[in-house]
Amino acid sequence: MSYFIVGYYALLIGASCLAAFYQKRGVFLILFSLTLISFIVGIVGGESSLWFITLCAAALALAAGTSFAFREFLVIVLPTELSKAVKTAPLTAAFGLFVIMTYAIAGVFAPIIAPFGEAEVISSAFAPADENMILGADQLGRDLFSRLVYGARNTVGLALTATICAFLLGAVGGMLAATIGGWFDQFMGRLVDVIMSVPSLIFALLLLSIFGTNVAILVIIIAVIYAPRVFRLTRAVAGNVVVMDYIEAARLRGEGTFYLIRREILPNSTAPLIAEFGLEFCFVFLLVAGLSFLGLGIQPPTADWGSMVRENATLISFGEITPLFPAAAIALLTVAVNFVVDWMLYRSSGLKS
Repeated sequence: MSYFIVGYYALLIGASCLAAFYQKRGVFLILFSLTLISFIVGIVGGESSLWFITLCAAALALAAGTSFAFREFLVIVLPTELSKAVKTAPLTAAFGLFVIMTYAIAGVFAPIIAPFGEAEVISSAFAPADENMILGADQLGRDLFSRLVYGARNTVGLALTATICAFLLGAVGGMLAATIGGWFDQFMGRLVDVIMSVPSLIFALLLLSIFGTNVAILVIIIAVIYAPRVFRLTRAVAGNVVVMDYIEAARLRGEGTFYLIRREILPNSTAPLIAEFGLEFCFVFLLVAGLSFLGLGIQPPTADWGSMVRENATLISFGEITPLFPAAAIALLTVAVNFVVDWMLYRSSGLKS
């Protein structure tokens, strides 16, 4: 038995005893559960499995520490009202905000951060990592790290633009349908049902094969596909608002439709719509990455995470994990946005801890 195994179990058991002595029940349950799991995993997988658990625990600890420090930073620099809201945010939400800010910085300052251009050939195909290319080269000899950084601008930027267009289209349509009612409400509802009856990926592939794959067409198609989701939520939320007495009083004063939407309905529907925006972005972002993986999204030589996974997938056969970096970038941003959305939904629900 190696010194690592002895120290590993001694540390876990000692920490569990300290947590029990100081009556930290939550910490004790986590540590002792990890000890029991480690016994089983260690017997089955040996020392290497314990190293894996240690690395995962270290990564979680690093993420928790970074999230805590970033939350305290936001509490200091933000205005008073936002500072109070952020101070009560869970560490998962702080982690999500940190990841989103990191991606935003990478996208905005991509030409400064990336050591090479996104289409610049600097080496041979699939060259290994060295002092100039920290992630190696792709199938054409382009720097993978530079393309990963530029992908934050291209992939996330396209997804954000398409989400904004879909959100505006669906939110305006839903509020108009709830306010006007009658035949317009019925027509919009049936139109939305027809669009939502077709699976989004199949619908996107069909439209892209007809109209082409330039960026403008891609944004319009994605907006049309995902606007119905926003329409349904907005119609439901606005439908609960238009029956209120203050809406009827505004109608009796002679206020028009757009005044009711701008001054009465929208301010009372903001919280769920903001949370829906985050969820909508996740769906659009994954669709953009999926289309690029299939070759119908952002076209070469523009850097895109979905196409980077497809182009470098052959490296997996040789034991290289390079194609997993763009896939991990996609997954990390999706998880981060969902963490923030969960926190916003909790706040908008009015629940108190």
